[in-house]
Amino acid sequence: MVILGFMLNYMLRVNMTIAIVSMIVPGNDSLHTADQNASSHTECFDRPVTENGDVTWSDNGSTAPNSFPYPSKRDTTDQTRYPWNEYQVNLVLGSFFWGYICTELPGGRLAEIIGPKRVFGYSMLVSSAITFLTPLCATYGYIAVAALRTILGLMLGATWPAMQPMTARWIPPSERSKFVSNMMASSLGAAITMPSCGFLIASLGWESVFYVTGTIGLAWSAAWFLLIFDSPSQHPRISKEERRFIENAIGSTSTTKRLSVPWKSIFLAPPVWTIVLTHGCNVFGYFTVVNQLPTYMKYILNFNIKQNGMLSSLPYLGKYIFAVTTSSVADYLFKKNRLSVTAIRKIFTTLAVLSPGLLMIIQANYGCDRVTSVSIFTIALTINGAVTAGYLGNCLDIAPNFAGTIFGIMNTLGSLGGFLSSYMVGTITYKNQTYARWSIIFWILAFTYCFGAVVFSIFGTGQLQKWNNPEEKQDEERVNVKADATNLGEEFEPPKEKKVP
Repeated sequence: MVILGFMLNYMLRVNMTIAIVSMIVPGNDSLHTADQNASSHTECFDRPVTENGDVTWSDNGSTAPNSFPYPSKRDTTDQTRYPWNEYQVNLVLGSFFWGYICTELPGGRLAEIIGPKRVFGYSMLVSSAITFLTPLCATYGYIAVAALRTILGLMLGATWPAMQPMTARWIPPSERSKFVSNMMASSLGAAITMPSCGFLIASLGWESVFYVTGTIGLAWSAAWFLLIFDSPSQHPRISKEERRFIENAIGSTSTTKRLSVPWKSIFLAPPVWTIVLTHGCNVFGYFTVVNQLPTYMKYILNFNIKQNGMLSSLPYLGKYIFAVTTSSVADYLFKKNRLSVTAIRKIFTTLAVLSPGLLMIIQANYGCDRVTSVSIFTIALTINGAVTAGYLGNCLDIAPNFAGTIFGIMNTLGSLGGFLSSYMVGTITYKNQTYARWSIIFWILAFTYCFGAVVFSIFGTGQLQKWNNPEEKQDEERVNVKADATNLGEEFEPPKEKKVP
């Protein structure tokens, strides 16, 4: 259910990215304003230009002057289209993050209080339902669609941190890396959504993308509420043996009680900020590569739309496969006591975050070669899947009772990487889509990745923090106070009067 849930999570998230290509009027002048300045620079591959220096737009989509690969009229079925310009399209696509960043922390905390089943389930249910409204909202203009996408972001923003309390209550420590890797099924969902939605658009029109993904999401939500429970003790059909095994394996590190959050301890804990910084660096690099890869392939490597879509999906598949593989290795090392939790997290985090940084250095120097570029991007994002065996499950090691809260903090700040990466690329390459400008971006990514890896390798830890269970700490303090009081009483006890014979 978690694998399918996160696949659908990303389907509901990226369906607009694909569908909006066909929602726009082909040949819209505001979208096809040529960049005359870009044609004056030397590229890796020559692109056809007109006499006035404009980049041509061919029917097969081999070249385009903007970041959106709009199809020709003969590539899609007859359907309603809207004359939205590039600013309006970016507003629609970016509105998702406005809501997404607002519910990361509340979603994690809410899952700890009322249970992850409700938070994750209702978030997906509402997201699936409002997906149906997208074609209707589009008739009222791009503002209505942007507002709907903001609500979608609000719902889906709570899903990722909500899964941390579920993991803490259900999954034994020796199997958590493998379970967390299932969250990377979102990458698998993206890889499936790209060709599937393309087929739906070509066959039934862009409206079908929202109707089909919404229907699948509703069916999954119904199954989730029937099959999933917040803890083994609440499950009506679990065997006594399995329940006993899970509860004994988890022990007292996790509880379903509503504990008050030790905010001061969390914000002053170096292990927490180590995870947050590493995640921020990793997400910044990931968003930059994934979101801007199609643009780089089109402008610099001159791939056509079909080649672009196929090659852009390769990193998603590789990342999921590598995430599951490395997580299984990490759990094996944990079970056999070959390495400590701290050592396991540091090794796989360094592998997952440092490797893309080093590969970006190669990309900055040899990125004009098509085979080299595709290979580097695919290998970099594939290896990056090892984060599930590294820092991504680390909040479950240090504080399973507040894993949702910590994950919400790290994902809130990490999501800022999506905004910063888009701003960075847009600023550096504005009216100057050249390999020299992209090399600057690759060097920035190399530094960011390497910095995140070094931070975790030095300050990362897998040790359970004392503030994970405030009740135990309070009980311990009460015991110490009583002991001190007893000792003081004995020390200052008045001498007994001697009886006079």
